[in-house]
Amino acid sequence: MAGNTYSSWALAGTLIVFSPVLMAQKFPSKPIRIIVPLAGGGPTDVLARTISQKITEDLSQPVVIDNRAGANTSLGTEIAAKATPDGYTLLLTVNGFTINPSLYSSLPYDPIRDFAPVTLIATSPLVLVVHPSLPAKSVQDLIALAKSKPGQLLYSSPGSGSLPHLAGEMFNTMAGVKLTHVPYKAVTNAFSDLMGNQVSLMFPASPLAMPQVRTGRLRALGTTGPRRMETAPDLPTIAEAGLAGYEASLWYGVLAPAGTPAAVIRLLNDQIAKTVELPEIRERWAALGAEPLHNKPEEFSAFLKADLSKWAKVVRDSGAKVD
Repeated sequence: MAGNTYSSWALAGTLIVFSPVLMAQKFPSKPIRIIVPLAGGGPTDVLARTISQKITEDLSQPVVIDNRAGANTSLGTEIAAKATPDGYTLLLTVNGFTINPSLYSSLPYDPIRDFAPVTLIATSPLVLVVHPSLPAKSVQDLIALAKSKPGQLLYSSPGSGSLPHLAGEMFNTMAGVKLTHVPYKAVTNAFSDLMGNQVSLMFPASPLAMPQVRTGRLRALGTTGPRRMETAPDLPTIAEAGLAGYEASLWYGVLAPAGTPAAVIRLLNDQIAKTVELPEIRERWAALGAEPLHNKPEEFSAFLKADLSKWAKVVRDSGAKVD
């Protein structure tokens, strides 16, 4: 039943015609599953559960969150790619969706061919923070210091191939410096060693970084987003601070398996757009450093293709690898 046209099956000599439009008019008639390819309890899981509650109320059908963590989001993504394309299985994912194709020699799915984009739902900047003992008060100071000590400044991340890792590699290539990456198995360990001055800097999510910045235990030099954070208007973006064009925001988006009827995609897009505009959603997500947004499926599709190209260049230029 792929595409937007009628599908037909021959059964016992009778031609049965299925119309995606008629299917959409009856959608949903059973529970919807949203696969989150990350462990429960994190920001992606919280965003998924927040919108699922409202969609359940509006569509009068349960929306179930299915956490399928593993292989840097690839495990859950593969399950979603192979699901029946009827709108009852969705994927709520993050940047790993567009980063992994450049890091892994083969994946069990194609991010463009095997998915139908529904909408972006939020973005969230990272924050470039340094330990206060580091004599760098600005992005330009950090660049000058890194050039004077090539390879000596260490930056931590929650793992090779993660967005904080590649944010650092993008910084390296754009600034012409060599910060040395130190991967950890969890963000808490990476952040703890930064606080303990075992590493010099990191690109953590804003909810993790900013409380320590406000108490003076860390120093923030800039954010990775395209514009300043509403919660920290005096903190410049890294692009403003000297690296024009630098941007490495975390994004969250919803996709369906390829072949899901266009009418169902439109219904889901409309529903999610209405949900993320609710004041209570915006307020709750602000605490996670996430800015709600939405776009049309074709706009999200163009965004994904551009993001794939962007991270492919970063990986290629930096030689980044997964351990």
